[in-house]
Amino acid sequence: MAGHSQFKNIMHRKGKQDKVRSKVFGKLAREITVAAKLGQPDPAFNPRLRAAILAARAENMPKDNIERAVKKATSTDSENFDDMRYEGYGPGGVAVIVEALTDNHNRTAGEVRSIFTKAGGNLGTTGSVSFMFDHVGVVEYDAKAASADAMLDAAIDAGADDVVSTDDGHQVFTTTDNLRDVAKALEAKFGEARKAAMLWKPQNTVAVDDETGEKLFKLIEALDDSDDVQNVYANFEVSESLMQKMSA
Repeated sequence: MAGHSQFKNIMHRKGKQDKVRSKVFGKLAREITVAAKLGQPDPAFNPRLRAAILAARAENMPKDNIERAVKKATSTDSENFDDMRYEGYGPGGVAVIVEALTDNHNRTAGEVRSIFTKAGGNLGTTGSVSFMFDHVGVVEYDAKAASADAMLDAAIDAGADDVVSTDDGHQVFTTTDNLRDVAKALEAKFGEARKAAMLWKPQNTVAVDDETGEKLFKLIEALDDSDDVQNVYANFEVSESLMQKMSA
């Protein structure tokens, strides 16, 4: 296990600081409803639902909204959404994975393909880029939750695979099968995590120049603007100056 990995996962999520809050809440509510429908409506026994609720809390989604989304799963008139994964290449040949929840496969596929094309990329087939990523579980804590050494020791005891500790916080990586157990073990020691979810972690990242980086950020933002898109992952890294510029 590496205690101080230099891995940087580029995961762009719609945030309240630069997106319309109602759209953020809409996506979060959809994930909560789907998770509750696929498993038990109790987050204690449904890891995906628990992760969805944690994500909603992180965005300050009101408790009433969360409860309504859970109840909607048992409603007879609730929509049926399918998990879809789209893969392709963005500008500079960067690999991109898009996760979506959709009730219309043709609509979503067409929209995602159009976004890739307009950005100078290409939508591929399932499996065309995912072999360059690992599908893993991650549990995140704020930096103040524990020291890097304490988090590393607890993660090892919990059976995790890797820990990345920075000024922004701790990321504990595990297999998807062990995510629930690792999350529970860490919660018993450090309290509730700020995030516990499954994601696509690139095996390697590629550096891109600022011009290509801006094009990639625009591609990711366009994908994220789609109501059906839940998460976007890519295997690139950019300069600190561009990161600051894009987050300003």
